[in-house]
Amino acid sequence: MTQGPYSQPSLQAMMEEVALQTYPAGTLYVVATPIGNIGDISLRALHVLAIADAIACEDTRNTAQLLTRYGLSKPLLAAHMHNEREAAEKLIARLQAGERIALVSDAGTPGVSDPGARIVDAVRAAGLRVMPLPGASAAVSALSASGLLHERFLFVGFLPAKAKQRETLLHSLRATAATLVFYEAPHRIVESVEALAATFESTRTVVFARELSKLFEELHRCPLAEASAWLTADPHRQKGEYVVLLEGAPEGGDADALEADRILSILLSECSVKQAATLAAQITGMKKNALYDRALQLGKQD
Repeated sequence: MTQGPYSQPSLQAMMEEVALQTYPAGTLYVVATPIGNIGDISLRALHVLAIADAIACEDTRNTAQLLTRYGLSKPLLAAHMHNEREAAEKLIARLQAGERIALVSDAGTPGVSDPGARIVDAVRAAGLRVMPLPGASAAVSALSASGLLHERFLFVGFLPAKAKQRETLLHSLRATAATLVFYEAPHRIVESVEALAATFESTRTVVFARELSKLFEELHRCPLAEASAWLTADPHRQKGEYVVLLEGAPEGGDADALEADRILSILLSECSVKQAATLAAQITGMKKNALYDRALQLGKQD
């Protein structure tokens, strides 16, 4: 038998060390689970899942399968986007009775573009303890391999499904200097990238991170001008879950123009072109005529 990179006794010793740590009763444990690769789970997460009195989860079927892979079986409580308030009340009652409850989503970290935030808020409001167990995050994984150099990032998550709402949001982000982080589903990836290309400068760098940690993982980096062509060149690229990273607004010269666009885009959703230009001039100190011309261009894009 080939010797593995670690010995069973050393792994057992690590698990024993994890077990010696403190795990208070009456606590909600927010547990990150793998985003794809079954090996991407922490020893502490496995221990908490093993000692929890129950596990609140987004989909009981998915979580049951995950637990089976680790040789675990626990009572499962449905806690998804449609029942978070009701689920929170039940969880609070159990926590007040001294139980340890683990909160998981289908993949990754609960409460980050996944159900969980309302439950955590309700539990904390009830004066109960919440403990996070760090682990897999698609956004952070993609950023770490992107090579984008800006020190800040803005997590946007999933874009609105409706075109008008999506365009309004994207226009509001034009002046943001931080790297923009989006999640997208395969059936909307082409449409969303076309919206990015219609809103942001074509020279910005975009990074596609598809199926992270899974068998068909793919990372691709290109100018935004080439993004749609890359996506449509191979039908397989329109499959799987995506993290899309977009380089932030350039520092310096274009910042004022981008900020003016952001303000105009907001005003145009409520005002006429003339009113939007007048108000934008008052806010920015820029010339009204130039803002009027730009507002007309933005109106045509919308």
